[in-house]
Amino acid sequence: METTMELSHETLESIGHYVRNNLGSWLREVTTDRDIQLYERTVRVEEELKAQRDLMRQGFELTEKRFEQMERRFEQVDKRFEQVEKRFEQVDKRFEQVEKRFEQVDRRFEQVDKRFEELRADMNARFQDMHSYSSRWFAVISIVLAALTIAVTVSNFVG
Repeated sequence: METTMELSHETLESIGHYVRNNLGSWLREVTTDRDIQLYERTVRVEEELKAQRDLMRQGFELTEKRFEQMERRFEQVDKRFEQVEKRFEQVDKRFEQVEKRFEQVDRRFEQVDKRFEELRADMNARFQDMHSYSSRWFAVISIVLAALTIAVTVSNFVG
């Protein structure tokens, strides 16, 4: 058995108005000390959470600043490495220039060695020519002296 009661719009409005006016006092009557303590505790926890959130934000901001500083330092280190790399490239270029100079000096020494070999060969040829020329004259002089000696010896015996 169900009974449903139809209420008019005015009756519902008056009930709503009555409930709105009395709800606060009803809740105050029902609220106990324990509820108040729980409410206060909840407020403190929310405040503490807010403080923790603020501290975490500060920590994150400080961490971000440190990362930015480290990034700047890494950029500086990168720049220094680039400078060192440029210096090494310059040193490499200088070594290449020195190596080219040594190659030029080596070529010059080879040219000088060739000239000395040519001069030595030329001098040996001249000494050989002089030796054969001197040997011929020595032989001619020896023959002339021998002939004179024989002539003097024969004239001493004959005369």
